[in-house]
Amino acid sequence: MSAALVLGSVALFFFTVTRGALIARGVGKVFFGVLPRADGHVYPIYSNMRLIRLVDFQPIIAAILLFQYDRLVSTITQRLRRSELRGQPVLITSCAFGNVMPRVVKAALGAGASEVQIIDIIENELLNAQRKLQPYAGRLAFHQQDANTLQLPDASVAANVLFFLLHELPHELKGQVLKEAVRVLAPGGTLYLAEFHKPDPWVLRTLSWAYFKVFEPLGLALWSTHDPLRQLEAMGGLHCERRTLFFGNFQVITATKLRA
Repeated sequence: MSAALVLGSVALFFFTVTRGALIARGVGKVFFGVLPRADGHVYPIYSNMRLIRLVDFQPIIAAILLFQYDRLVSTITQRLRRSELRGQPVLITSCAFGNVMPRVVKAALGAGASEVQIIDIIENELLNAQRKLQPYAGRLAFHQQDANTLQLPDASVAANVLFFLLHELPHELKGQVLKEAVRVLAPGGTLYLAEFHKPDPWVLRTLSWAYFKVFEPLGLALWSTHDPLRQLEAMGGLHCERRTLFFGNFQVITATKLRA
């Protein structure tokens, strides 16, 4: 009974600060005429500093990703370390919880990157990222921008990292964010994208489906209509690869822009 109460309380908390908050915003729009904001799709868990500090705890984040967090990050950082980044900037599109950002920054700078640029639509996310990245402060640039309208020049970065962003975006923004992520890549540059994926075993697939239906309904489209690999391949001019992890439950996609 005690364990059930704890699990139920945790589930209720995460529902309240994720999908529940979006439902409340939708009610406010319909019944009270509250105008939608550019960041209206962002959960409070990613915008309220108290909630950010409460949840951004490595064991919690690792558990949410079924303890595959380290493998997912390592898949990205190992390739970054082998990349030719000397004198070129690297981009992290949207902040992420856990230690992915310090590890990506360390790998990029270790491979010779001149600077790591970090963008996010939420100011508190950028402030939280600055706190975690203090040892690298002199080689970072932080910009409050929307991922679907990046204020960066074409072909301006050698690598771009998107870590579990797409599944939370409205469907009409998923493709636009990918287009922007590719637009800013220099020829030969690589996009690294980590996301959920459709599991292979039916039991895990059923549990994942239930999780998405309750907490992350926008994420189910990644299984079908908004498969990021298909969207990237449809753009052309990219060499794309996908690696799946943990019985297909997660994926890391690399998309390298072909040289002319």
